Amino acid sequence: MKLGIKLATKQILCVNKFYIDINSAGLTFDAMEKLILILFFISSFSSSWAQDDDDANLIQFSGVVVTMDSLAPVPFATIMVKSTSRGTTTDYYGYFSFVAQPNDTLVFSSVGFRKNEFIVPMGLEGNRYSLIHSMLQDTVELDEVNIYPWPTPAQFKEAFLALNLPDDDIEIMRKNLSADLLAEKAVSMPMNGSLNFKWQNQQRANQLYFAGQYRPNNLLNPIAWAQFIKALKRGDFKKKD
Repeated sequence: MKLGIKLATKQILCVNKFYIDINSAGLTFDAMEKLILILFFISSFSSSWAQDDDDANLIQFSGVVVTMDSLAPVPFATIMVKSTSRGTTTDYYGYFSFVAQPNDTLVFSSVGFRKNEFIVPMGLEGNRYSLIHSMLQDTVELDEVNIYPWPTPAQFKEAFLALNLPDDDIEIMRKNLSADLLAEKAVSMPMNGSLNFKWQNQQRANQLYFAGQYRPNNLLNPIAWAQFIKALKRGDFKKKD
């Protein structure tokens, strides 16, 4: 036995954005279930059609970013869709490729170049679009900066005027080439690559010199003791400030 139900007033049934008027006719529960099932299938097909339409609007947008004057590639430039977080960057050779949509505004930017825009054209045939985009170099001129070893220019001027510079070039040369000054500079100056290589070869030669025999023990060497006593008298082992 099928139980019927009367809808006293006009109602609207909504299934996945499909609105259908239900008149005040006598509908059984089975008829209502069939109607809802049909509407569900229709909404599923409509969703797939809408997805296909969205996919049809997508474009594989690729190209190369070059400089305007020499056509050299611009590596690691940023390409963003305006007002969104979608985009990509160019590789070392200036090449890029990503998915875009027609009428998207693309913003090209890179350090040392002026930022510019490009709008993906509408009505393209096919789903691929290639572009060679040129960018103009932007030169930024910085203000002049004067660096002083003193906090203020006034203190620098005072210290500069107080310098006692000899007028004789020979005296300046003797002062710069004095043994004490050169020894002080030699102690504070680190070894370069050539000196390190020479020291390493000397250590290797010392090892080969005593290969197959015992190294001499200077504990019983009178010459070594004499050199040690002289160094002790000179104060070579005292702590230096």
